Amino acid sequence: MGISTAETRPATTAAARGVTVWQIATAVAGLLAGAGVAWILSRHGSNSFGVPKLPFAVPVVVLVGWSFIAGGLLYWRSRPENHLWAVLIFQGFAWFGSMLNNSPNPVLFTIGQLVYPWQYASGLYLILSFPSGRLRGGLARAMVAIAIFLVTVGNLFWLLFADSHHSMCRTCPANLLEVTRDDAVVVGVFYVFRISGIVIALTSIGLLALRWRRASRAQRHAVMPVAVAGLVAFCALTVSYGARLAGASSPNALDAFAFYAAAAVPVAVLAVLIQRRLARGAVAGLVVELGEPGPGADPRAALSRALGDPSLALGYWFAAESRYVDRNGRPVELPEAGGGRRSTVVERDGQPVAVLIHDAALEHNAGLVESVSAAAGLALQNERLQAELRARLVELQASRARLVEATDAERRRIERDLHDGTQQRLVSIAMSLGLAEAKLPADPEHAKPIVAETRTALAVALAELRDLTQGIYPTILSERGLSAALDELCSRSALTAHLRLFLDGRLPIPVETAAYYVVSEALTNAAKHSRAAEVRVAASCSNGILTVEVADDGVGGAGNGRGSGLRGLADRVEALDGRLTVSSPPGRGTTLRAEFPCG
Repeated sequence: MGISTAETRPATTAAARGVTVWQIATAVAGLLAGAGVAWILSRHGSNSFGVPKLPFAVPVVVLVGWSFIAGGLLYWRSRPENHLWAVLIFQGFAWFGSMLNNSPNPVLFTIGQLVYPWQYASGLYLILSFPSGRLRGGLARAMVAIAIFLVTVGNLFWLLFADSHHSMCRTCPANLLEVTRDDAVVVGVFYVFRISGIVIALTSIGLLALRWRRASRAQRHAVMPVAVAGLVAFCALTVSYGARLAGASSPNALDAFAFYAAAAVPVAVLAVLIQRRLARGAVAGLVVELGEPGPGADPRAALSRALGDPSLALGYWFAAESRYVDRNGRPVELPEAGGGRRSTVVERDGQPVAVLIHDAALEHNAGLVESVSAAAGLALQNERLQAELRARLVELQASRARLVEATDAERRRIERDLHDGTQQRLVSIAMSLGLAEAKLPADPEHAKPIVAETRTALAVALAELRDLTQGIYPTILSERGLSAALDELCSRSALTAHLRLFLDGRLPIPVETAAYYVVSEALTNAAKHSRAAEVRVAASCSNGILTVEVADDGVGGAGNGRGSGLRGLADRVEALDGRLTVSSPPGRGTTLRAEFPCG
């Protein structure tokens, strides 16, 4: 059993990926960073720029940082192509780094003050890009870019003029980046930070609400914990910053609320990861459900519940026409790249069995799609056989309708040709004979031209009848066989035709007739549409299979869609249990190949 997508290579399960040295090193560094921060906070407490003095604040700080790093490592191992793992790990270390401003050491304190706001920029990126790890839209990119500028350049500028004892806290160690004290600059930058933070937070709330409104059910299910946690964090940040601008003392209850709201974000990320793991673990129930007896049961409903996507659609591989059909045999179109839908192909023994057309949100949970597809493989294979049978019945009905329509059209053409051509000429001949009969006794000399003209008209009428009967059924085919008939077709072709024959004796009449008309129609199409200089015709019979091939050197781009002459040929070939294929890449000519059982 194999699973592949229309846009990506087959997914590799997380269990199959080994843990790298870099991942181990990152985990060890995260443990040490958490332990170091816990030691600093336990021994020296917190200042006004650090952790709120609340119960369990120190354990919460450590667990939040470790949660960020653990979530990043899990993403790194399961989805390395999703750069969200790097954002999560950075957020974890930025969180720990921001706690260094609680140290009495001036170096650590200055480093802590420098990296303290970085967590806001990475947290903004995390919430707005979850779960793809990519920012969507110019507004989200602009907000993240502004946030990065503020927390790096803006914060560094602020530190150049901020006196630690006056601008930060009375017990804080020295700010080693201070160049000169300028309280006006410090206050101005302070207001820019707070106002910008409120604007970014409110804009992010509106952006999340807009995305939620436009999202499908599967997309909402994939992001709900992180979206809710992010929404609460943005609201808490807005209220906290607003209180600071209004003159509230710091730290206060609103700062504590903002602290715990930010702490909920990594918990939400881990909740999403756990939710995905549980969904994959529930696949065993899907196997039981699909294995239950039930005539006519549609596996789509069970797969839809397992994937959490009500919009799921199934297509089954119809090998005879190299396309997908639904369970009723109707064609299924695969989604285009870049849209809101994705397709995952389910294979068995290297051959396509079915395709799952699902919401694009599931591409971020490829493990679940892979597990569900593997579990449903046998049921999909059985359903594929039923769908293929229904597709053949649908095609048979359509083929019969086309044959009836083609027969009626041919009858009308014969009637029209006889009425407008041969019948009119015969009437004219009858009138000419009547006139000659009247003139013959009295004026034989004047009757001779009339007789000659009548003879010429009769010859033309006979030629027209011969052409008409040739179109109905070629005489040379019934008298001399397929080889001679193909030779005559090539000699009358409007293009230079090269014929190669490997035929011994006569073949069944229906087979010879179908092969003749395949070549005839192919030569006609090549002359009309291909803009070719020459055409090659080959016919051979081997192992009970007659193979006829017509290839030109034209512009290509032909098809066997409905309404084309090739569709009628396909009906004629398939009526004899044969197969017609057309290869026509643009600019490389067209090759038509028909195979008939002739044993």
